[in-house]
Amino acid sequence: MPSQSDTDPTAVRGPTVWIGFIAMCVGMFMAILDVQVVATSLPTIQSALDIDPDQMSWIQTAYLIAEVVAIPLTGFLTRVLTMRWLFVVSLTVFVIASVGCAASGSFAQLVSWRVLQGFSGGTLIPSVFSAVFLLFPDNRQALATTIAGVLAVLAPTVGPIVGGWLTESYSWHWLFLINVIPGILAALTAARALPRQAPSLSQLRGIDSAGLVALAVALVSLELGLKGAPVSGWLSLHSLGLFGLSILATAFFVRRSLNIASPLVELRNFADRNFLVGSTLSFVLGIGLFGSVYLMPVFLAFVRGHNALEIGLTMLVTGIAQLCTAPIAVALEKRMDPRLLSAGGFALFAVGIAMSAWQDPTTDYDAMFWPQIVRGCAIMFCLLPPTRLALGTLAPERVPDASGLFNLMRNLGGAIGIALIDTVIYTRSEPLAQDLWAGLQKGDLATAAFVGAPVDTIRDHSGAFDQAAMANLDPLVQTAATVQALNEAWMIVAIITVLAMLCLPFAKRVVPTPS
Repeated sequence: MPSQSDTDPTAVRGPTVWIGFIAMCVGMFMAILDVQVVATSLPTIQSALDIDPDQMSWIQTAYLIAEVVAIPLTGFLTRVLTMRWLFVVSLTVFVIASVGCAASGSFAQLVSWRVLQGFSGGTLIPSVFSAVFLLFPDNRQALATTIAGVLAVLAPTVGPIVGGWLTESYSWHWLFLINVIPGILAALTAARALPRQAPSLSQLRGIDSAGLVALAVALVSLELGLKGAPVSGWLSLHSLGLFGLSILATAFFVRRSLNIASPLVELRNFADRNFLVGSTLSFVLGIGLFGSVYLMPVFLAFVRGHNALEIGLTMLVTGIAQLCTAPIAVALEKRMDPRLLSAGGFALFAVGIAMSAWQDPTTDYDAMFWPQIVRGCAIMFCLLPPTRLALGTLAPERVPDASGLFNLMRNLGGAIGIALIDTVIYTRSEPLAQDLWAGLQKGDLATAAFVGAPVDTIRDHSGAFDQAAMANLDPLVQTAATVQALNEAWMIVAIITVLAMLCLPFAKRVVPTPS
């Protein structure tokens, strides 16, 4: 006769369940860290494997596309394998794929292993957020969410430090090999500590194959469209074709999922008003979170000329602020309406983002310090309360599917946010450079000060510059124009973050659970 823990995951209590949950968080941290660690060292990998520069980004794109396809499948895979075995199998495959990446001797091999790594890593993130509501009683969910949330947003922050240090001290192979020992230990610990349930492999016979293909086509074409649109143009034939294919596949998938008895992904979760509001907030958080983690390295690398390790040390401020704020967020989340906490968190996050919209070409660590502090203090209030809004009132059997959708929204927000930022950089840099040249030609000292041009060259100047002066000024003008474009991107992200608060009045009140 099966024990209670064999049928009810919430029956497991005490230190054992926390040990299993921490193991799951380690696996999730590795999956998120892997993206940022590899991103900082792409030039090194490109040189080592003799990869064409225009193909280099596929090392990341392959991972991200596979990840975004896997995330919404987490609910179905949880029903088939159980939470315990899904995590153990996914992490084991992730470790094997990491070894394969490190052993790759060609671009094709590396991309193939990255697809497998991304798909297995994609299920680890929503599995952890499902575990929060499946393993713990109400009065422990805030702490569990905080642990998962801190690691989820800390990984992109420390990624550049880890990646830069490994590349400079050892070799690019260790970007992947660092996953092996922690991954094995986490998988073994989870297999022993997580609650045991019987898998339901028979559900594989009834899998919605057409829905699976439609979901994959929709997400892959959307990701590819977002990747290329900033360069080729949003209205180019290539972009419109990919976005059109994504829309058609999505429409087919939605209609099919709503009209069959056992859908691959339970889209009816969006009928829950709180889940819809929480998912909207998750989407916007993805824009702000991924956007800020993208904008800072671009500025520090291309404007200030810092290496990966220096960039990582600068960005560590956000992670430290986040860690210091986490206990406060836990305490307040237990006592206050999550709608109010979400409003405060997103308002503060928007302020922190907007504070970075006033940079100049000399901006560095000191000027970036307080915006990072403000954003770091806000992040946990943008993650904990929306998570409770979205998942906290759902029935346990709905949580795995809902968690996959909730996390998918954040990833899609990040993808769309980065595409939007790239579009601003590509389309606004040239017009802004022309405006700066016009100011310099008029002898505007304020423009000269922003650009960093010699005052003696600009004072009392009128008209075009000679070729020698233009050759000296052009690098300064181009850099300053890039800074202005980045500032516009920061402000756009800040405005979007503010607008997210408009959905909060539509959420129902969730009663805080006392300790």
